[in-house]
Amino acid sequence: MTDFDFPATVHPVASFPRLRVEVPLFDSRVAAGFPSPAEGYIQRPIDLNEFLIQNQPATFIVRAEGESMIHAPIQPDDFLVVDRSLSPQNGDVVLAVVDGEFTVKTLRIAKQRTWLQAENPAFPDLEISEEREGLVWGVVTGSFRRFAYARTRSD
Repeated sequence: MTDFDFPATVHPVASFPRLRVEVPLFDSRVAAGFPSPAEGYIQRPIDLNEFLIQNQPATFIVRAEGESMIHAPIQPDDFLVVDRSLSPQNGDVVLAVVDGEFTVKTLRIAKQRTWLQAENPAFPDLEISEEREGLVWGVVTGSFRRFAYARTRSD
């Protein structure tokens, strides 16, 4: 899984200049809202590149579509970070090609059976067999989303 031609709509992270983006990480956890300045202190900055990307040349980002993974929780329009250098394991959320179509599902492997499990009971699992060919393109290592107010400003 190393040599790989990206489709025109998928851009590998390595094709973009690497900018260091650090955001403060507060030492306290919050149930809702912003932490009180008296309650916690900034622990250290987090570099979002380091947090989201382990292997830059093998990493790309795709946008989720549909509701089959809402209990993962992956929502429509979420950005998914996919790493092609990782070996997929049972229980990993993966980007796969099934019958020529991209899909994101949880990989399940048990005994002589392999399937892609939807994380929404309204959607069927996809059994991988001689009748239905499947190929894992990468392991989803993270996701992020914008909230409504941010989308209206620059999306």
